Amino acid sequence: MDATEQGLTMIAVPPGTVTLSDRRTRRSWAVDVAGHRLAAHPVTRGQYARVTGRTTAGAGEDRLPVESVSWWDAVRFCNALSEREGFTPVYRVGADGESVDRDASADGYRLPTEAEWEHACRAGTSGPRYGPLDDIAWHRGNSGDRLHEVGGRRPNPWGLYDMLGNVWEWCWDVYDAQVYGAYRVLRGGGWFDEHWSCRASVRRRSHPTFRVDDVGFRLARTPR
Repeated sequence: MDATEQGLTMIAVPPGTVTLSDRRTRRSWAVDVAGHRLAAHPVTRGQYARVTGRTTAGAGEDRLPVESVSWWDAVRFCNALSEREGFTPVYRVGADGESVDRDASADGYRLPTEAEWEHACRAGTSGPRYGPLDDIAWHRGNSGDRLHEVGGRRPNPWGLYDMLGNVWEWCWDVYDAQVYGAYRVLRGGGWFDEHWSCRASVRRRSHPTFRVDDVGFRLARTPR
């Protein structure tokens, strides 16, 4: 377990294999996942403000997950935090601001791939969730139609909080380039979602410029 100056706790996720599935295409595929580190909870409003200078929190709201952030916002945050902490940024953003490459050798912060996300969410469990939904997630049935502070529900067996519910989380992957172009993958379900959306296997997609009040992100790293 690592902790940063921003109060960000990173959990060591062991390597493994995860089977992803897509209900729309009725397709399943296995992915080998290397060991990496994943943040114990989504990026908070307080952490986001300290790195970017963009204040999104009112009084007492620093531990709410940051939301209304686009995929591009998340990518730029990863690079900014990497530079702040002396790591090599993972992402190379094109001069047009609309293209991005990854440096696989970099040790900085990044978005998880969806395979890493699902592997970490399941944490060695095999069911749709890693515990009873009301114990582990904020969803439409128990959220009171609002965000909640991170870490308020029970973590999964690997010590990761809010993998399901509270906010959807951006992943690195393109959802289906042939059908949806640049749309990126979202995982985890949010505070406004019905119980069926808060499952380890559920995939959602959105344009990388999209911002809405139930979408945030979580950080990953591959130490070198």
